[in-house]
Amino acid sequence: MNEPAVIEMLTAVHPWFEDWGLVGTLLAVGVGLLGGAYGAVVGICVPRGKAKGLVYGLHWFSLLLGLAVLAAGVTALLGGQPYSVWYPLLFSGAIVTVLMIGFTPLIKLRYKQAEHRHLSAEEFRRS
Repeated sequence: MNEPAVIEMLTAVHPWFEDWGLVGTLLAVGVGLLGGAYGAVVGICVPRGKAKGLVYGLHWFSLLLGLAVLAAGVTALLGGQPYSVWYPLLFSGAIVTVLMIGFTPLIKLRYKQAEHRHLSAEEFRRS
C-alpha cells in the first residue's frame, strides 16, 4: 500500500451510523418518552411537595443525558461527520439541555411554595 492511500484511509471520516432516519426517530421517541414521564412526575409530585428525590433524580438524569447527547452532536460536527449524523444528536441534546436548565429554578420555586402552603396549613390547624 502506498503512502497516500494509507494517509487517506487514516484520515477518512466514516459516518457513525448509516440509517439516519432510524437514529433520528429513536432520538425523537426517546426524548418524547422522557419528556412525558418527566412532565407526569413533575406535574403530579411537585405541586404536592412529594417525591423530591424522584423528581430531582429524574431532572438531573435528564439534564446529564441531554448534555451527553449534545456533546456527542458537537463531537460529530467538529469531527466532520455528515449532517445526517450530527444534526439529530445536536438538536435533541440542545432541546433537552435547554429545557432542563430552564426548569431547574422553577422546580425549586414550586417545592418552596408547596412547603410554604404545608406550613401555613399546619399553623392554621394549630390556631
